[in-house]
Amino acid sequence: MEEQRVLLELVREEEDAEVLREIEEALLGLERSVRAWELGAVLSEEHDKSNAILSINPGAGGTESQDWAEMLLRMYLRWAEGKGFRTEILDLQPGEEAGIKNATITLAGAYAYGYLKAETGVHRLVRISPFDASRRRHTSFASVFVIPEIDETIDVNIDEKDLRIDTFRSSGHGGQHVNVTDSAVRITHIPTGIVATCQNERSQHKNKAAAMKVLRARLYEYYRSEQEERLQKLEGQKKEIAWGSQIRSYVLAPYRLIKDHRTGMETGNVGAVLDGEIDPFIEAWLFGPRR
Repeated sequence: MEEQRVLLELVREEEDAEVLREIEEALLGLERSVRAWELGAVLSEEHDKSNAILSINPGAGGTESQDWAEMLLRMYLRWAEGKGFRTEILDLQPGEEAGIKNATITLAGAYAYGYLKAETGVHRLVRISPFDASRRRHTSFASVFVIPEIDETIDVNIDEKDLRIDTFRSSGHGGQHVNVTDSAVRITHIPTGIVATCQNERSQHKNKAAAMKVLRARLYEYYRSEQEERLQKLEGQKKEIAWGSQIRSYVLAPYRLIKDHRTGMETGNVGAVLDGEIDPFIEAWLFGPRR
């Protein structure tokens, strides 16, 4: 910054347009560096550096919400691609007419969970329905839930006798290649009712291993909340996937606007956000809107 101040004084004296451009580029680079440092300072909680497990479930709205859930899945996959994160779809149940009934994916990369924890909550879409012959406006909801992928060195007590393991034929993502045998695996932890499913691989063994990884992460969150006497608070924060409970609204009609109701952050560039440009919303949630 001090160097740029000195150069600015030279520009004032010599009116050098080329140096002015250099100052402008340097300040933009400095802003990016400071922003990255700020993010590193904010993302300092225990599991912020971990990979993330993200689940999407449609809410009120039937086919409309299932289509909206698939739009959100695409948004997060595009965002992950831009970040250079590796993604894997562990479970995806297609909707009967369109969209998806649910999806669980992993996102592997530095601070994946730290970034994505901002996305947990209900997301609301308002648009002219592509499924309504009368072209009426519809409101749809979908919930996003993000947990950290737990390192194998962290002990999570899972008793084999507490597990119910079901196998079935895969469907949906990759299903045309893997559904010839009962390779998909669903694991239910009976004491808590927590379920993890994977149907991405042809191998039942690989699907079981992936489902166990998701189950460990979900149980870790459950037990950690219980141990810290926060479970009741977390349950109290859970809301119906419907009116009045959204964290963010995506309005495509009658105007175009996306607004985060927690921070007030908003943008009219709806297409870019749905293509994965969600960093401004994440950063605003982490440490306030850019000034």
